[in-house]
Amino acid sequence: MDFPAPSRPGSSLPTEPVVTNTQAVSDCRCSRQPRATRGSCVPQEEGRGSSSNTCPACGKSGPPGARARPPAEWAPWAARGSCCSRTCWRPWSSPASSCSSPSCPFADQHGARAAFTLSFLASSALYLLLAAACIPALPGVALLFASRLPGALMHTLPAAQMVIADLSTPEERPAALGRLGLCFGVGLIFGSLLGGTLSSSCGIQCPVIVAFVVTLLGALLSVTCIPASTKGASAHAQTTLPGRPKASVFDLKAITRLLLQPGVLPVFLVKVICGLPIGLFMVMFSIISMDFFQLEAAQAGYLMSFFGVLQMVIQGLVIGRLSSHFSEGDLLRASVLVFSVVGLAMALMANVFHFCLLMPGLVFSMCALNVVTDSMLTKAVSTSDTGTMLGLCASVQPLMRTLGPTLGGLLYRGFGVPVFGHVQFAINFIVFLVLWRQPVPRKMGKAQ
Repeated sequence: MDFPAPSRPGSSLPTEPVVTNTQAVSDCRCSRQPRATRGSCVPQEEGRGSSSNTCPACGKSGPPGARARPPAEWAPWAARGSCCSRTCWRPWSSPASSCSSPSCPFADQHGARAAFTLSFLASSALYLLLAAACIPALPGVALLFASRLPGALMHTLPAAQMVIADLSTPEERPAALGRLGLCFGVGLIFGSLLGGTLSSSCGIQCPVIVAFVVTLLGALLSVTCIPASTKGASAHAQTTLPGRPKASVFDLKAITRLLLQPGVLPVFLVKVICGLPIGLFMVMFSIISMDFFQLEAAQAGYLMSFFGVLQMVIQGLVIGRLSSHFSEGDLLRASVLVFSVVGLAMALMANVFHFCLLMPGLVFSMCALNVVTDSMLTKAVSTSDTGTMLGLCASVQPLMRTLGPTLGGLLYRGFGVPVFGHVQFAINFIVFLVLWRQPVPRKMGKAQ
């Protein structure tokens, strides 16, 4: 039996497809390939700098801007021989996030201790299901979908923000929320470094198991160290008024009442609209980092660590000082303007170095937008409703993760990475013009 001679750079011989690991999955589902390797064929590079992204069997091209090599192990949970692709990742992520924060008033009604404990226990259940999904003998895809269900009870960040809002004065609140973001930034740094290192050296199951143990430790610390309630006596008196009905955890009328209070809905809409473009990009970042930036798991972890360092510095040092010199409305307009400029630059970036240059402006915009809008919204509602309001603020990110996988995947497949920059620039520039003509109030009093 004669075997074809391997092609050399510059030769006229046809290039044979190179079959990679079955875990390296692309969008190709052509019937011309064997079932075991379907979706995992890539063209052998004909020379240095080759950027062909066409399947040799069916001729299907990848999204504009994608590299020749598909992301190896883009879905680390895909078992050997699995036929999962990134089209499976989109429906897996959407129901995962749509139920992320439906219990906004839980901390207001049951206290900080119960909220933290429930959140950490739900996180433990999530990581336990993820660890089980990595076992080849178990139904991995079904367990992946099931692991998203505990997300309905995971509200650690809004619970922590509620405690900060209850224990700080309105003047100190932006700086206090910034320092809280500093703590979460430290966790993001060490978590990204540890997760990338463990997944590269010990396998994908190792960071999941470590996260499971850490969340159990967090639940234990919540029971022993967190006070039962951080609400003052006046807040409890407001919640127990004779003529006021007792609110439930899923009280949509109470949420609607909060949104319709003066000064709440415009700020909340700015938070949602401005967070949509960057939310689409961040949801697709795991695909972009491997497909467009050509990063391995450890390298992506280092990049997220750099992101965490910037977040830690900006939220802990920059936002607090700026809030003492400028009004919240000025900071809000500045964050939206920087968002639009960064979006214009994102449309022109070509490699990971360009993205690193854009990250300071991107992180500043995200931190300023989140901290300022959270502070403004908690000042606009009563003390007894700060947990509900912060829960609504935290639900913006799950909303992005719900819309992002489907919408972001369609945009990336059709237009490539630059489309995220174009969308971010257009939306934020329009919002900036609206805020310039109709600025938000400088101070908003507490709703009684």
